Amino acid sequence: MAIISEELTKARREEIVSACAELYDVMPYKEITLGKISARTSFTRTSIYNYFDTREEIFLALLEREYRCWTEDQKRISENKSMTVDEFAEAFSSALSRRGRMLKLVSMNLYDLEAGSREENLTSFKRAYGEALQATRDCLARFFPSLTADEHTRFLYAVYPFMFGVYPYTAVTEKQKRAMESAGVKYETYSVREITRSLVSALLNGFLNK
Repeated sequence: MAIISEELTKARREEIVSACAELYDVMPYKEITLGKISARTSFTRTSIYNYFDTREEIFLALLEREYRCWTEDQKRISENKSMTVDEFAEAFSSALSRRGRMLKLVSMNLYDLEAGSREENLTSFKRAYGEALQATRDCLARFFPSLTADEHTRFLYAVYPFMFGVYPYTAVTEKQKRAMESAGVKYETYSVREITRSLVSALLNGFLNK
């Protein structure tokens, strides 16, 4: 049996994850099968099992990649010498708005992805998640040195749970809009950037002006 190099294994995993990402951008999660993912790669459906045990593991690897991109976004923000609250809120919210795939996954599919993945894959994902949290802490420490460690934690526990639920508020379907109109519920149209910027500004101003 041929021995597959670590480099080739990594490349093939990335190819599978990228194929999954392409499909997730244009179709619902429930309609994406291993067969459809395989059709966008250079190898067979059966070969996917050499790299992932389940469809959920592929999506979890995609979410891990999204979190690593989010971490890099925040590191780029931290390269600034200084930022006001408004400047940081704008930079943070603008960067988060570019992670729509991440927000969609955590809002709609996170529980299933974690339940359907092996523990070693879940651990790898949690490591990426932890690095994103640390990147946020690093930004706060750089631009707002008067904040305490407790305030950093309070910021994280406000913003990250918020991130898990913001997607449904900003990606409402026409069917949902009609249902809300019929129910007499007013729908206000806001983007991820607008909602996040408001939250981040309110939190930081509250901490800094206490």
